[in-house]
Amino acid sequence: MELFKAGNESQLKTIYKWIDESDVYMLILGGRYGSIETNSGKSYTQLEYEYALSKNIPVFAVVLSDTFLTSKINMLKLPNVMEQKAPDKYQAFKLFVMSKIIREVDDCKDIKIAIHTTLNEFIRDYKLIGWIRNTRENDTTELIKENNALLKEINLLNRQIQKLQGQSSAKTKEQFGNYSFDELVILLENKIFEIPSEFTETQENCTINALKFFISYFDFLVTGISNTDRSSDFETYVFYHILPYYVSFDFMERVKLPNTTAQRIHTTKLGSAFYAMLESKNMTKITPKQNS
Repeated sequence: MELFKAGNESQLKTIYKWIDESDVYMLILGGRYGSIETNSGKSYTQLEYEYALSKNIPVFAVVLSDTFLTSKINMLKLPNVMEQKAPDKYQAFKLFVMSKIIREVDDCKDIKIAIHTTLNEFIRDYKLIGWIRNTRENDTTELIKENNALLKEINLLNRQIQKLQGQSSAKTKEQFGNYSFDELVILLENKIFEIPSEFTETQENCTINALKFFISYFDFLVTGISNTDRSSDFETYVFYHILPYYVSFDFMERVKLPNTTAQRIHTTKLGSAFYAMLESKNMTKITPKQNS
């Protein structure tokens, strides 16, 4: 804003002039609405965005996700990361932006990827003029060298993007709710269940960690365990003392049995996906030590 001339009209003229001279308009939308232009009652950012759309300039928006904004609040310890003065206008503008084609990002790295990916798409789809003014009309040698250098840089960036996207995809596949696969394995290994003596072969109290129990009795858990009058003592114990732990990770869920007050707890798709990941890593070769 410090580059603008005094007065709202002059500021808008400067903004519109810059947009008119631009090949692409990019919006990075965070949690703030921005300075408001008095005549329209809209923020300069919204006026820019609407003007670029009206001029049919290639437009794309990068929207910071709620996770990104929350991390900024926690890191900066500043409440004004989010809009304080005009939240209604901000939300209306955000809904308008989200109705277009956007890329939602969770961190700064994703912003870089979004910019490189989108600009490469725009280069293919639009006839862009570029920012370099040609003052050497008859000297094309330097331009050819510059173009070749830029092509090499673009190819390098594309390879980096593909690598980052592959890494991101691999991480996503190993993400289960709020935890990674490795984090869940550690949590489950550290959670110890007490198994009373009446349910063990040795007739002595035993312990088993949550990971081993989940693996050992997975087929049993897929079918589900109920708390009906016909349930065995072992099933009743497991229903009330063990399975709620897995429900907290969304690995299992409760369903009401028809025509009764009883419930059944059985494995969810997320729980089955976690078990499949264990199998793919050869981590399911465990012999149960307790009887059901």
